[in-house]
Parts: sequence; structure tokens; C-alpha cells
Amino acid sequence: MRYKDKVALITAAANGIGRATCDIIAREGGIVVAVDNHQERLDAAVDAMTKTGGQAHGRLCDALDQSQVDAVVAGVAKEFGQIDVLVNAVGGSTIIPRPAAKVDELTLDEWQRLINFNLNGTFLFLHAVVPVMKAQKSGKIVNLASIAGRGLSSSSSIAYCAAKGGIIALTRKLSLELGEFNINVNAIAPSLTLTERIRPHWNQRSPEAQSAEIERTPLKRVAEAQDQAKVICFLASSEADFVTGLTIDVTGGL
Repeated sequence: MRYKDKVALITAAANGIGRATCDIIAREGGIVVAVDNHQERLDAAVDAMTKTGGQAHGRLCDALDQSQVDAVVAGVAKEFGQIDVLVNAVGGSTIIPRPAAKVDELTLDEWQRLINFNLNGTFLFLHAVVPVMKAQKSGKIVNLASIAGRGLSSSSSIAYCAAKGGIIALTRKLSLELGEFNINVNAIAPSLTLTERIRPHWNQRSPEAQSAEIERTPLKRVAEAQDQAKVICFLASSEADFVTGLTIDVTGGL
């Protein structure tokens, strides 16, 4: 039980990688505070965790609204007395019509939407949670980057690549700021992962395009949300007490 009595605040928790992370931490004894902006999906996720014996609590929140973020974090800290884990899972490339748009095809509005969506939510939760972790002199933070942040995605726009590169950089810088407080800051950089949001785009690809993606991956398959969540949960556990400032590529060997 790696997370017994640990309080884990997880954003974008109602589905995808965030939901898979919640499920693991709840199964392993953690007190999961699942944060999302979709009430119905959030309720379903919390119900599923509690029905299997987990401790789960839902918090409706727009991760891009500072007043909502601050209120959620303050409420969690007051109710539970601690925040041991923060997983920043808000982000993605599919909030614009053409996620793979080239630089001369992107509009300024699309650029700003991708930068804001992928960076601001992470910053706001860091801004609110870090003082709690500093005061308790402990904590684990895991951010979600992407192989796009390494410049290695042919199906992502430069805006998404720039945003996820920002996540990698802020993870490293924040680890230097927070190490003296016994706070570990790490990230994962997933490859294509078949979450609920991504699977429809995957299904629109031709069989040949799907086969090509699988063939270029050394492990010969495409990632599922659980593949990413397992690495997040390693980084968020005591098993990674001496790991900080690292971004792990979870890509099947790409």
C-alpha cells in the first residue's frame, strides 16, 4: 500500500491518464481528491473508486480559473490537513480543430489557447499547492509533458510542442527551487496514448497509418492510459524519494 493515508490531488481526473492514476492510488490506500470540470464524469469516477473500497472525493473546478483553483486547494488542505501528492494532468492538443497544424496554418488564437491550456492550469495548481507542501516540508509533484515537448511528434503543432517543452523546463527549474523542502518534482512525457479523448482520432486513421505507428514503436503497440499512470504513480510514491527534476519518456521505446 504505497499511498496509505496519503492525500493525492489529481487534476483532469474524470478520464484518461488522470483517471487511471486515481484508480491506482485509490487501490493502494491513498485519499484521492479528483479534480475535473465535468460533474457527471467526475461523479462516475468517484463512485467507481468508492465502490471498490477506495477513498475518493470529487472537486469541480476549472483549472484555468485562479479563484476556483485557490478555493479547491485551500479547502483540501483544511479538510485533510495535508496534500502529499499533486498530479497535474490537465492538457492536450485536440482543443483546436487541426492539432497537427503547421506554423503558417496556426492562428494566434489557436497558439494562445494551446499555450494557456497546457501551461496555465499546471502553473495555477503549483502556485496554490506548493505553499502547503513547503509548510509540511514534504511532497511529490508529477507534471504531464509529452514527447512533443522533445520536438519528436510529427502529429502535433508547434504550439503544443512549445507548451509541453515548457512543462519539461518548469519541472526541472521547480525541482531546484523545492529540493530543500523535501519536495520532489518530476514529469512524464507520453507518446500517443489511447485515452477517451484521443481514441476517436486514432480510429479515424487508416489501417495503414495505425500499422505504421505501431511498427515504429519498438514495443509494437500504442500506449493505454494505465501505461502512463503506472509511471506517474512510481514518481509520486516513496519509491522515487531520490528522484527529482526528471522527465521520463513513456513511449514504448520511441
